Amino acid sequence: MSGVLASVDQRTKLVGENRLELLMFKLSGRQTFAINVFKVQEVLNLPNLTEMPNRHHCICGVTHFRGQTLPVINLSQAIGMRPLEVNKESIIVVTEYNRSVQAFLVGGIKQIVNLNWEDIMPPPAAAGRAHYLTAITKYQDEIVEIIDVEKVLSEITPYSTDVSNDLLQNDLVAAVGDKFVLVVDDSPVAISQATGTVEKLGLPTETAPNGLKAFHMLRDWANNDPEKLARCLLVLTDAEMPQMDGYSLTTEIRNDPRLSHLYVIMHTSLSGSFNQAMAQRVGCNLLLSKFQPDDLASVVLDYIREIVS
Repeated sequence: MSGVLASVDQRTKLVGENRLELLMFKLSGRQTFAINVFKVQEVLNLPNLTEMPNRHHCICGVTHFRGQTLPVINLSQAIGMRPLEVNKESIIVVTEYNRSVQAFLVGGIKQIVNLNWEDIMPPPAAAGRAHYLTAITKYQDEIVEIIDVEKVLSEITPYSTDVSNDLLQNDLVAAVGDKFVLVVDDSPVAISQATGTVEKLGLPTETAPNGLKAFHMLRDWANNDPEKLARCLLVLTDAEMPQMDGYSLTTEIRNDPRLSHLYVIMHTSLSGSFNQAMAQRVGCNLLLSKFQPDDLASVVLDYIREIVS
């Protein structure tokens, strides 16, 4: 099992080339699911499990991993499927999202696959908003469903959009007039959190579900509505998205003279010095962890302070 992720560090070079690697696994049925390898710390057999009173119904208990106590989430149950049974053969995937580490109970690991973001498609519109997917893809004639982990985690520990009063009590936003923030993310939960936080500051938002859509919007404004482009205060973009990731979006923005002036914040659940280096390499102005409302509000206000001073 330890060999499954033995070369993860080497694989991160794919980030920034509009490529990703997915860890594919089963839950309680025949369907194959996946998450980005870059969010995975380790895959192992569940070492132990301690039950907790009054725990969320999707949390099996806690386990100890490398000096940490981690919640073990029954991922099958969390996305509305039959719960997985916990036994001596149980497998967990230890992940880090938004500065938190947790373990997901899965039914079995299949493999790691290397794909282009162009091959990753949004979920079908007919799926509605109740699903737990950010995207789907096809691998060897099999449909693979990519789980919206941010939605799963938000239902266990709800994210907040509350901003501290001292950040709201200022006149900075009025100084930028009718400018807006373009928020780019494939997760409805992340879109809701980011727009909720920005709008609490008094700034309107526009949204795009992936980097390709956002780039088309920006290019259309440049071609047909330069006044609207001038009103775009900044771009707040996720890193991982179907069709075009945030790194490639930033590269396209920097390569277009009409867009290259835009301030770009990479708003991501990925962490680590590697991601910081990648964000800088493609020309992002700032890297920011998701679901930290005061942090988001502060960097937006700092940028406004910079341009109006």
